[in-house]
Amino acid sequence: MDAAPLLAEVCGRLRDVRLEAVLIGNAAAALRGAPVTTVDFDFLFRKTPRNLAKLKALARGLRAVILHPYYPASDLYRVVRDDDGLQVDFMGTIHGIRSFEGLRDRATSIEIGGVSLLVASLSDVIRSKRAARRPRDLAVLDILEATHEEATKSSAKARRPRSRKRAGTA
Repeated sequence: MDAAPLLAEVCGRLRDVRLEAVLIGNAAAALRGAPVTTVDFDFLFRKTPRNLAKLKALARGLRAVILHPYYPASDLYRVVRDDDGLQVDFMGTIHGIRSFEGLRDRATSIEIGGVSLLVASLSDVIRSKRAARRPRDLAVLDILEATHEEATKSSAKARRPRSRKRAGTA
């Protein structure tokens, strides 16, 4: 199944209700090139009364419902649509990340279906998964770290100036 149409729909609704959120978790890692899969989309957002109202509008626009699970105890709001199994989690806090603003500043905007989406840096995804210490997060750390290392090497290689020989020099 190609998740791009579902993610594009979510991005469009986020834009429509003007809810600023950053994609995190395995979906963010996959968009950063990591060979991982996931069945949901996870976002970090600022948990404010205004943003909670926007989250309700988002759920209405997606023809979905919001669930507030008690376990694990967290600032988790799960938007679920039974028709096609869409599941989008919105969190006010995540392990290993101090602030929404810092995560947002390190994120990159990627276009999905003609709409901009803020995607967390791979280093932030790794930091969060390491801090959460859940078995499913620890299971993908080696893959994420290898992807990050490869991306860092490629980036450094691209930034290296090419040496030029000048005429008359040895």
